[in-house]
Amino acid sequence: MGMGWELSLAFSQARELFEEADEVLGSHLSRLAWQGPEHELTLTKNAQPALLVHSIAVHRVLCEELGPVSMAAGHSLGEFSAHVAAGTLSFPEALKTVRVRGELMFASGVERPGTMAAVLGLDEEGVEEICRAVQEEGKICVPANFNTQSQVVISGEVEGVERAMTLAREAGAKKAVPLTVSGAFHSPLMEPAREGLRDELEKIKFSDPDYPVVSNVTSEPVSKGSQARELLVDQLTSPVRWRASVEQMVEMGAQRFFELGPGSVLCGLNKRNARGVPCVSLGTPSDFDVLGG
Repeated sequence: MGMGWELSLAFSQARELFEEADEVLGSHLSRLAWQGPEHELTLTKNAQPALLVHSIAVHRVLCEELGPVSMAAGHSLGEFSAHVAAGTLSFPEALKTVRVRGELMFASGVERPGTMAAVLGLDEEGVEEICRAVQEEGKICVPANFNTQSQVVISGEVEGVERAMTLAREAGAKKAVPLTVSGAFHSPLMEPAREGLRDELEKIKFSDPDYPVVSNVTSEPVSKGSQARELLVDQLTSPVRWRASVEQMVEMGAQRFFELGPGSVLCGLNKRNARGVPCVSLGTPSDFDVLGG
C-alpha cells in the first residue's frame, strides 16, 4: 500500500482526512494514493492533492502528539500545506485549489513546453550568472529552486536548460542532471497558469495565519492572508528560495524542524541549510516513535 495508508490505519484523524478528501473532490483519491496505479498518481492533478492530504494528515497527528507548531514553510506545493496548517485557508478549499493548480501547470507545460535540471556543486551566484548568459543568447532558463548554496534547480525551454547544463559543467559543476517533469515549473513558461490560479484563489477566504509562514517567493514571514494569496500566485513563476527560507526560520528561533509527508528530501537539505538543528521526517506511524517529548 502507498502514500498515507499506514498512517490512516494507525490514526483516526488521518483516516478521516482522507475520507474528507474523497468527499470534497468527488473521487477516490485515497484509493489512488494507497493502491495506485503509479502512473495515474504521479499526474500532477492527482499528485498535488495527494501530497497535500498526506502532509496535513501528518500535521494533525503531530499536533495531537506534541502540540502546536510555532512557524511553517513549504517547498513549492508544500506552501499550500503550510498555510492550511496555519489556518490561512481551509483544507477543503486548498484541496480543490491544488487540483486546479496541477491542471493549470500541466496545461502550461503543454502550451509552452519546457524542462528542469538540478545543478550540483556551483554556488547560487554562479548558476544565476549562467542563466543570464543563456538568456542573452535568446533562450529561456532561470533558477527555479535555490535548495542549498550548492544545489540549484534550473527551469526553462529545453534548449535553454540544455545549454545551461553545458555551461554549468564547463564552469566546474559536479553534476548537471535533467529532471523528469511535465513542465518548466517556477519559470516564465508557467505564466499561462497565473491568471487561472489567481481566479481560483480569489474565490477563497484567506485568514491571517495563526503563526508566521515563510514565503517561497520572499523568504520572509507572512502574517496577512491577503499577502499569502498574492504570493501563492507569484510562486508559480518565481524561484523557491528554500535555503534562505530555512535560514530565516532559524533566525526566528526554530529549534527543531519536522518534514511532513512522504520522503526525507528537505531534512537532507537541512544538513546544509540548518547545521546543528534537528530535523525529523514524519510520514508513517513508525516515524512518530522517535519523537519523544
